[in-house]
Amino acid sequence: MNADLVVFGAGLLAGGMNALAGGGSFVSLPALISVGLPSVAANASSTVGLYPGVAASAWAYRDGLGPIGPVALKPLLVVTLLGGAIGAVLLLSTSSTLFDFLLPWLLLLATLTLAFGRRLGDAMRRRINIRPGAVVGIQFVLGVYGGYFGGAIGIMMTAVWSLLGAHDIKSLNAPRTLLVTAANTIAALIFAAAHAVRWRETCVLLIAATLGGYCGAQLGRRAPSPLVRAGTLLLAVCITFLFFMRTYGRAHP
Repeated sequence: MNADLVVFGAGLLAGGMNALAGGGSFVSLPALISVGLPSVAANASSTVGLYPGVAASAWAYRDGLGPIGPVALKPLLVVTLLGGAIGAVLLLSTSSTLFDFLLPWLLLLATLTLAFGRRLGDAMRRRINIRPGAVVGIQFVLGVYGGYFGGAIGIMMTAVWSLLGAHDIKSLNAPRTLLVTAANTIAALIFAAAHAVRWRETCVLLIAATLGGYCGAQLGRRAPSPLVRAGTLLLAVCITFLFFMRTYGRAHP
């Protein structure tokens, strides 16, 4: 199959997934690897290709921005940008061989977060309350993760913020989307400046993901949320399993 068609189809699906429930990189990253991009370049290109849809979401939520409990948004934004920059540099310093080894575990972490993140956050909130300063520190770590890989980072942020006390999840959508976008913005700029992006494939992905995001938003008005979440999770589990098999096969021919 033509490589551009593979990337375009993956972009449509990834954009739709991000509009519906998140997890679009579970599709775009494997697709880029399957058409011949080294894994580090594929991750960088996936981040840039999916970026416009993420940024558009942040713009749509701009009216809901505000502090997260007792923590002002500005320090969280600063540490997220700093962490995202460090994560992007770490990715560029990682060989494709090492990233190939790490990738199944990163996908597993993201899959488990998709599956259990919200429930784990609710359970921890009933037992743990943490200081605002600790949240800023954890946000820095999440920024590093976002710049390096970023799968399911929005759910991770929501789970951590919930430890500050009971919050309406919907009220966290705006700051969460902004901070995810911040990590992606600095990472995308660093990837582009370092010439780590494969622009042909990235442009195809970008166009398709934008179309997919629009279609996904329309579908999201009609599709039952549990069905969308179940489909996303099933796809994430399957792709994570395939990457473990891929890595295991390389390690044990």
